[in-house]
Amino acid sequence: MPRYVEPVFRPPSEARSLIFQITVGCSQNQCKFCGMYKGKQFHVRPADEMLAEISGIPAAYRPRIERVFLADGDALVYPFDGLITILDALAATFPHLTRIGSYASPNSLITKTPEQLLVLREKKLRMLYFGLESGDDKTLQQINKGFDSNRMAELALMARQAGMKLSVTAILGLAGRTRSLEHARATAAWVNRVNPEFFSLLTLFHRHNEPFVRSLEQCTHRELMQEARELLCHLAPQRTIMRSNHVSNFLNLAGSYPKDRERLISDLDQAMHRAEQLPGFMDQVPAYEEEYY
Repeated sequence: MPRYVEPVFRPPSEARSLIFQITVGCSQNQCKFCGMYKGKQFHVRPADEMLAEISGIPAAYRPRIERVFLADGDALVYPFDGLITILDALAATFPHLTRIGSYASPNSLITKTPEQLLVLREKKLRMLYFGLESGDDKTLQQINKGFDSNRMAELALMARQAGMKLSVTAILGLAGRTRSLEHARATAAWVNRVNPEFFSLLTLFHRHNEPFVRSLEQCTHRELMQEARELLCHLAPQRTIMRSNHVSNFLNLAGSYPKDRERLISDLDQAMHRAEQLPGFMDQVPAYEEEYY
């Protein structure tokens, strides 16, 4: 059976997936806003160890497995030959397996060639979760992302051209009040360029990132809603499903571009109007935090 080094994170859409932790931590574990893997030292687990975990799944459960998620933070960084061995074992063990997913940081995508991504896609690694965070280069420098927006777009497009599906995330409030609208417009422009299948918004929250949060002039609820509206007004991708349903968000938005663009803007305007009726709410800074890890 799988053994995990806690905590283990996975995207909401992988809730029904069987998780194999082929790497521990994040190879790029330097982003100032992110506290997901600060308590772990990154390492790659040996392929033989992973094969033993896969073969340890009881036969009675194997036909039920349709999706697998490879953890931790950017499992795509796993050496290519070993990753192929793992993917082949998954396909051989689970007869109804339809899709394998993984987080994919820019740091992991640079370890793979377009040809290798094609092979991985043929072996059912077909969904990559990509943390853009912001399309604004000044904000990316501020959070110590390690890549500029253009390089991340090139890497994301390489994955898309290999037939991978991309789920991209960005973070409201990440630039603080100083560059809030620039952050929104640049992020929309990046999404328009890449046209990912999925685009999700989170809101900056507290999780082992207090020095970074304190360095910002944080956005109020009003400013975050204005930032989201600026982003929605500049978004124009083709066939992209947009969501803001992460637990950190105080406003849930859902729709598809381009058909739902005007409705999404209208939904946000109505939400802002309702929120203005709540005494003091719009001038408050969101206080959501995760304290367990």
